[in-house]
This record gives sequence, structure tokens and C-alpha cells, in this order.
Amino acid sequence: MKHTLYKTQGTCSQFIDVTVDENDVIQQVVFYGGCHGNLQGISRLVTGRKVDDVIGILNGIRCGDKATSCPDQLCRALETLKK
Repeated sequence: MKHTLYKTQGTCSQFIDVTVDENDVIQQVVFYGGCHGNLQGISRLVTGRKVDDVIGILNGIRCGDKATSCPDQLCRALETLKK
């Protein structure tokens, strides 16, 4: 298992706690801060999916006029687990 507690940048959420198994399948995602209902939904939608699939879907999403978003920051967290 691989795990990170990722410090987000540029979003309302402050941290993302991510666990990925040895096959790069997401086992758990927990956002701290931010829009709880939306982020809980994102967490459920990505759990059980491959890291690269989620990055392909969510990478680059922006929130309003911000350069990033919580889904985009999740991709940054997942990238740290691929190394």
C-alpha cells in the first residue's frame, strides 16, 4: 500500500489523505476542508479506480477563476504516489 497526506494549494480543502494499493487502485480518499458533500462524492467516485484513469479524467479542472480545484489537487496527490 502507498499513502500520502497531501497539503493542497489554491483550494478551500487543506489536505487530501489518499491510499493506493500495489496495483495502483485507489482504496481511500478523504478531503479535509472544502465543500464536504461534493468532495465526499468525488471520493466515492474515484475509489476503486486506477490512478492513471482518475488523473486522465480530473487533471486540469479549475474552480471558478482559480488555476486549480480540489479534483485537480487530487491529481497532484496521486502523482506523488506514482513515484
